[in-house]
Amino acid sequence: MGMKRREFITLVGGAVAAWPLAARAQQAERVRRIGVIVPATADNPDFQAFVGAFLQGLGQLGWTIGRNVRIDIRWATTNVSEVRRHAAELAATTPEVIVAHGSSTVGPLLQATRTVPVVFPIVVDPVGAGLVQSLARPGGNATGFMSFEYSLSGKWLELLKQIAPGVTRAAILRDTALGSGNSQFAVIQAAASSLRMDVSPINMSEASEIERAVAAFAGVPNGGMVVTASGSAQRHRDLIATLAVRHQLPGVYFERAFVTAGGLVSYGPDFVDQYRRAAGYVDRILKGEKPTDLPVQAPTKYELVINLKTAKALGLTVPPSVLARADEVIE
Repeated sequence: MGMKRREFITLVGGAVAAWPLAARAQQAERVRRIGVIVPATADNPDFQAFVGAFLQGLGQLGWTIGRNVRIDIRWATTNVSEVRRHAAELAATTPEVIVAHGSSTVGPLLQATRTVPVVFPIVVDPVGAGLVQSLARPGGNATGFMSFEYSLSGKWLELLKQIAPGVTRAAILRDTALGSGNSQFAVIQAAASSLRMDVSPINMSEASEIERAVAAFAGVPNGGMVVTASGSAQRHRDLIATLAVRHQLPGVYFERAFVTAGGLVSYGPDFVDQYRRAAGYVDRILKGEKPTDLPVQAPTKYELVINLKTAKALGLTVPPSVLARADEVIE
């Protein structure tokens, strides 16, 4: 035996003496488990930015991947059955908290678990969708951030009129499967008479249906369109942007991704900001607070994004007053 017995005992003794310290250090840095589920593919640049903002927010609160937190991210695509499968699988691993985007993802998650806390950075109408009992007292295992108040929907139509004054009729794309789809349309309809606009709903179902309905609407001149917030609008985003260009329809959208895809203008909450704020709720839950005690919050930052290339292609001159309000201009 190369090592003297006494040296060996000293080594072991040293290791044992150091053991309680190591155990204590490990205890202090217990690795917490967070699940994230988003209705997108891993190569989606918008969702990469959202998830990045969430991770950045966690980092600012002292959570470091590999040191005191482990994160399981599920890129569940926009396919309904895939989202359901990922939600069930993620819930079964019982993380300490799950971050989930939109009612299309939060709904299936709440069917899978009523115990794991869920934080949503974005949901259109959490009370209407039955995800929480009230905004002030969510009452279950989910809480988070709303994507907007309904009054915002009326502003979309105003914006369309400001940016394209020649438009007298607007197609309103909505998802009738969601209560929020009908509510958004109701608010737009209420704003239409004072703007002397004629609005027609187009229900977002199959791609071929959307294509047919938009073509029929565009057969009459002076048309524009407003795309209301929903998961199905996200799913058909590229198609909708293509149809707007093909039929020369100025469009107002609920979020900037449509404008980067070639849409004219968007006005809506800053989702990156909401993901950063969601990290704060996750932090509070990991420190022992309950979702039911954390009120659902409204957005604090809205952004106006304009695509000047699209405006030019539509033969529109964006009024300086609108340009001055823009948070981002795509040229």
